[in-house]
Amino acid sequence: MAVTIREAVSPADLKAFARLPWQIYKGNRYWVPPMFKDEVKALQAATNPAFGFCEAKFWLAEKNGRTAGRIGAIINHEDIKKTGQKMARFTRTEFIDDPEVVDALFATAEAYAREKGMEGIHGPLGFTNLDHQAMLVEGFDHLPSVASEYHLPYYGGHLDRLGYEKEIDWVEFRLTIQEIPEKALRLNEAIKQRYGLKVISFTSREQMKPYPPKIFRLLNEAFAELFSMVALNEEMMKFYTEKYFGFLNPEFVKVIETAEGEVVGFIVGLPSLSEAMQKANGSLLPFGWWHLMKAMKNPTVVDLMLTGVHPQYQGQGVPALLITELQQVMIAKGVKYAETTGILESNQKAIQVWKNYEHIQHKRKRCYLKKW
Repeated sequence: MAVTIREAVSPADLKAFARLPWQIYKGNRYWVPPMFKDEVKALQAATNPAFGFCEAKFWLAEKNGRTAGRIGAIINHEDIKKTGQKMARFTRTEFIDDPEVVDALFATAEAYAREKGMEGIHGPLGFTNLDHQAMLVEGFDHLPSVASEYHLPYYGGHLDRLGYEKEIDWVEFRLTIQEIPEKALRLNEAIKQRYGLKVISFTSREQMKPYPPKIFRLLNEAFAELFSMVALNEEMMKFYTEKYFGFLNPEFVKVIETAEGEVVGFIVGLPSLSEAMQKANGSLLPFGWWHLMKAMKNPTVVDLMLTGVHPQYQGQGVPALLITELQQVMIAKGVKYAETTGILESNQKAIQVWKNYEHIQHKRKRCYLKKW
């Protein structure tokens, strides 16, 4: 039976778009469901401020009377302005293992990109770097963090078949948490004294409230030259603060300030919520919230969600200082492992920091590219 493509416009369509992964990954022990309501909100201009600088369309593929795939396309005008390259982004693509379905989805996204005057399309990428991005190509038998992605092994083969090429990869590590050598602790104290730095620790979310805007501004500066990075404006900072702040455990967040109070480094750890999110199955109600709250206590795995260091301090030992400060908390809490989120394979400085620990590099995600 032929494949039918239709644009997802109505509320019912957008919910069907957001719900498809539950069908694709049914019974998969590694997929971590996102919060369903958040996924729907991200697709609408009324609830996602990224539409202030992006255009986007979303489509559903139907075959044999069932939804069989989905894809979105984003024109990020800030990214085009920054790079000078007219590239569309394909986003949130999911599909059954059927060439007809995949071909129809990508033909639709590519046609839209051409219609908008783009020179090519790449992805999976989201509205921003804190949105869904990249396709898993290695590590299908590992549980992802809530900030990472999971895909089925056949996905990449379809992209290869359609003439897409690798643009860049992200790699992820699993670190074994061990006792900190006394030498490393002395070195950290020396770094703090040499540059007049102080480590800010937190015991409550109330103490953290002044810091999200400072952290996001530093993120913009520290990540400015990284692939696909677009600076977050004030609206986006507020959007992500409201989305993620309530999930943070303050004890696993560390900030570094100068003597003048300027934030020059941060690390955000989070007790792994992956198994709890699987139990919640996309909703806080009726008992999803309970599973998440339980996971926040006595974790054995912590996800390293986000780390940023001011460019002037990146070669001064500050990244190691951050992880050592967090490591002390993890040891005290009985944490056995830390999971990094995706690090661009070209970011060798960051990769080397993680390679200093007992580790495995167990996941790889990819951004694909097609030009015409």
